[in-house]
Parts: sequence; C-alpha cells; structure tokens
Amino acid sequence: MRAFIIRPFGEKEGVDFDAVDEQLIGPALDAQPERPEGRTTGDIVSAGNIRTDMFEQILIADLVIADVSIHNANVFYELGIRHALRDKKTVLIRSRVEGHDVPFDLRTDRYIEYEHTNPGAALERLTEAIRQTIAANESDSPVFELLPNLTPVDPKRMLVVPQGFSEEVGHAAVNGDQGRLRLLAAEAAGFSWEVGGLRRVGSAQYGLRDWDAAKESLESVTKLFPNDVEANTLLGTVYQRLGDLARSSQAIDRVLGSAEPTPFERAEARALQARNTKTSWEGDWSSLPDVEARGVAALRSGHLDACTTGYEHAFAEDRNHFYSGVNALAMLQVTIALAEAHPGVWAERVDVDDEDEDDDAAGRALRRLVRRADELAAAVKLSIASGIERLQREQSDELVWAKVSEADLKFLTSTKEKRVAQAYREALAGAKDFVGAAARKQVALYGELGLFESNTREILDLIPEPKQSVQQGRRVVLFTGHRVDAAERAEPRFPPDKEDMAREWIRAAVAAEQERAGGAPLLGIAGGASGGDILFHEVCAELGIESRMFLALPQPDFIAASVADGGPDWVRRFNDLQPTTKPELLHDGDDLPPWLRSKQDYNIWQRSNLWMLHTAFALGERVVLIALWNRAPGDGAGGTQDMTERAQERGARVEILEALKLVE
Repeated sequence: MRAFIIRPFGEKEGVDFDAVDEQLIGPALDAQPERPEGRTTGDIVSAGNIRTDMFEQILIADLVIADVSIHNANVFYELGIRHALRDKKTVLIRSRVEGHDVPFDLRTDRYIEYEHTNPGAALERLTEAIRQTIAANESDSPVFELLPNLTPVDPKRMLVVPQGFSEEVGHAAVNGDQGRLRLLAAEAAGFSWEVGGLRRVGSAQYGLRDWDAAKESLESVTKLFPNDVEANTLLGTVYQRLGDLARSSQAIDRVLGSAEPTPFERAEARALQARNTKTSWEGDWSSLPDVEARGVAALRSGHLDACTTGYEHAFAEDRNHFYSGVNALAMLQVTIALAEAHPGVWAERVDVDDEDEDDDAAGRALRRLVRRADELAAAVKLSIASGIERLQREQSDELVWAKVSEADLKFLTSTKEKRVAQAYREALAGAKDFVGAAARKQVALYGELGLFESNTREILDLIPEPKQSVQQGRRVVLFTGHRVDAAERAEPRFPPDKEDMAREWIRAAVAAEQERAGGAPLLGIAGGASGGDILFHEVCAELGIESRMFLALPQPDFIAASVADGGPDWVRRFNDLQPTTKPELLHDGDDLPPWLRSKQDYNIWQRSNLWMLHTAFALGERVVLIALWNRAPGDGAGGTQDMTERAQERGARVEILEALKLVE
C-alpha cells in the first residue's frame, strides 16, 4: 500500500513538523497491518522533478495524511489536488496553533488533533483513524461529497509507462526471453508507473507460459490495485495452470464483482469460471482405467452441465467472445455423444414426473439438446468469422486462436476428417508450439472418452505430442568471479601467474555440478571478463557443457572496459569464445536506458548481474552460483560481492572458491 504525507517541513510557528512525522505519523503508518510505504514532498525535492512526481504520488497513493496545522500554501495546494482527484482515504491532522484557524472550506471536516509539544501522545488515536480509513469505502473528499456525480480519476489510466520500457518488454516477448522479462519486472518496482509496467510484463510472461513469473508480476499489481480487471483475469488462468483452482476462482470473482469490466471482459471471466469447472469435471473421470468407465463417470458428473451452462452464459455476455461459444458447443456435443454411447446413464439424468414418464422421455431430452447444439453452432460460426475479420484488421497476435477455434468448430460439426485436418493445418501454420499443444490437448480429451473417433484419430496423428521442455530437470551453473589483475593494480587480487590455480578450482567446481546433475542437462551462464568469466567458459567447453555469455555493454565497449587491461591474450581468448557462447547484449549503449536512469544506486553492472540471475532461474529448475571471491567488497557496485548477495537472496545455492588463496 502506498501512502503520501502532506505536511510543512522543519520548525514553523512553534511546531517541529519533522518531529511530528517521526513521533506520530511514521509510527502510526508502521502500526498498520498493510505497512504503507510513505513519501513526502521533501523526498521528491531531493530527487528533483518535483511537480510531476508530486502529482503522481498524490494521485496513486492509497492513503494520504495531511497536516493542516498552519496556513501553509503548499500543504493546502497539495490537499486540494488530492480532494479533486481521489474521493477516499485522506486523513487530516492538526495541532491548534494561535492565528491559524482551519480554512472555511475545511471546517466541516474531521481531524485528529495532536499536541505539538507531545505529538506521540496522539499515536493511538491516529493509528485507529488510519485503520478505519483504510477499511472504509466512504467518500471523505468535500469535492466529491458536494458533486456526487463526479467520477474519481483512475490512477491506473493516468500514469504513462515509458516508451523505452514498453519496447524492451515487447522485444523480450517476441524473442521468448523470460529472463529479461523477469529483470524488467524487478526494475519497474518503485516507479510511479510500476502498476502499468508490471501489468505489461505479466501479460508478456503469460503469453510465454512463464506461469510462476507471471504470477509474481500480476500479484504485485493486485497488491496495489486488488480489483484490477486485466491482472485478475490473467491470474484466473495462471492459478489454474499452477493447480490452484481456489485462488483462480477468487481472482475471477474479483473481476465479476467489479463495475469496471466490459461485456467482453465479463465473458472472458465467465469462460474462465467454466474452464475451472471443466477441470473439476475431468478430475471426476480421467483417472479411471478404461473408456467405458470414463464415459459413464463423465456423463454422471455433476460438473458436466455446470461447465456447459457456464460457457453458454459467458457467450451470452458478449457474442463476440467466440472462445466461450465454441467451448459451450464442445461440451454440448460431448454430452450428446456420451448420451448416445450410454443411453441407460442418460435416462437416469432425465428429470420427469413419475406419472408422465414414458419410454421416449430420454429421447425427447436428447433431441432438445441436439437442437440447442445446432442453434449454438450457427451463432458460433458467425462469431468466429467476425472475430477473424476483426483480428486480421488489427493485425493481432490473437488471430491464431480464432483460426484454431474455427478448426475446432469444424471438428465438432463435420464428419469429413480430411477436411477437418486441413482446417487444423491452416490454423497452425507458423503457430508456436504451445498453440498446437493446446489444440491437441482438447482433441486428446475426446480420445480418452472414445468420442468422435475418426476426427480424433486424424488430428492426433496430425499434431505431434508436445516435446518435453528443455527446462524440465535442467540445472544452471551461474558464475561470478574476479578479473585477472591489470598491470597497474596496486593491491593484488587475482595475479596473472595464478591463472592455472584458478582454472583448476573452477574446473573442479563445475565437474562436481556435472556429476551432481546425474545426466540431467546443464547450462553455464557468465559474463565475459578477463579472468574468472573466460576461464569458466573455457572449462565448460572442455567438459562438453553449453555455456552462454552475457555482456553488459556492446562488444567493443565491453572489451575496453573488462577485457583489454588483462592483456592481448585475454582479448584473443574472448574472441575465440564468440562462436560457441553466442554472446547476448543487455543494452545497446554504455549507460542505463533513459527510463531507468532515475533509479537510485543502480548501474549497468548491477543490472547485468540481475539479468544473468533472473535468466538462470527462468532457464533452470535448480540454480547454483560458483563465485571466485576473496569475500571482500569489490572495487565498485555490481561486482562479485553484489552477485553473490543477490543470488543468496533469490535462494540459489552458492559455492565460494576462496580467492584469498590466490595472493597468499
């Protein structure tokens, strides 16, 4: 939760406002379960760019505390901005100061009073007032109370994500770079546009099926904006893919309980509800040993009708939402096929009065279901056609899903398996593997129930089973270590004549990880500096381990900054490694990108460390850091100490090679 504190600074009119902040406001915020993080205009002054930053902080703050003890123009100006932008969660405090009555426009408002000679005495009252304000959902702005039809500003819509950040997200998404997306999520934290940035990263991670990382990014959004429609909609799928249906349903309920979603967004949320019900339905029969038993259990399941009507209700919310329509049709066709395969079980499901029951009651119910499916199929066909036309016009990445839905519709309505197969070929041409895997998974479900046999066989033969992810079981060995000493280095750390010793240590450590992996794939990641980095890559090559080189700067600049002072032989070895390590570049420049330069105490070397670390966790199930380190602080931020500390924070196992022995 964000807080913003509006107050005078220093001692004015006999009141030490800094002491009030230290003894009253700060402790009252710290006492809240949400532990709001507070900023004041004074913090912004020290960072520069006061007007823009101040407006942003007042806008995005979940809670504002304003001290109106004296007639201070800045205080009343900032309070007026808050009252004009946001309708809730502003707390007023004051100390009675002679000659400083509350202005007329604020006299009807409530205040927490404190004694300026002992501000801490009011701590309990302010703590409780803040707690009640956070919990309440009532307007406390005189502007919105007097103008009840006025709409508060939505801070999510007002804060613009920097173009450079958005471009980096887009570039990483196109290249499937999960590690860089995780880095960007970490870097967005703390900026006023954090929520918009995290939403974009989380959406990109969702698109790459990086479920754990998407969960972390999107949950960061909902911590600040609990009812964010886009984040909660995506979390509905993310939680489901991670096997947490309860939290998935909670996220969907937050969308449906909000006044914000459009009809299409409500349709999406209801479709996600239905999909969760479908998962429960599959759980009712999927573990049974044979097709007959699975079919009977599937038809008897109480989740079958609930899933079908759930998808139908979703399609009714917005007829443009073809995904819910084709899934509703699929569940209807499954029900019809199961009823035809198991007429006795279907008859058990037909609800009729005893005196009206006859031999054809089940038949009439089935015919009604067939008519319902025929009517729905016609509507879905129009919806998909409209969707394809719109998505083509928009050049949207979602077009592939519309084409898959078109193929699914043909599967459900045609018995000409060759034509059905051609529809899937056209839909999946050029599509990413996970699109084909999703299409195959649905068809495989029909196969497990023994349904639509000719179409099912044709499509399962057409779409290969998805390959096991390379990441599954893979271990990543991340390396950090000292550079070899340059000739002018005053205090030795890695003398050039100790290269063989360092190489043997690194080789032994990497070989131990190779043995520990027990045949599981292994990947090495390191920079390209003279000394430890280059030795690590050379050792990986000798042991037959793939390694990747990550560069904080373009190659000429990197060589000048981190290789050349070791001597020409190190430059040659750096160049020799290029074909096999295929170096990756963090940023095409010698400084942080413009959108990132205002981040305090951060440089390209720290960023490079985080980039490698996030990539290691994105690419491997287990991560170990091997550090050639003398356990002393480095020559600057972003060195071996920084990487070691960050790896430990992230939960990597750390193996330290005691570099002090190189100078003994």
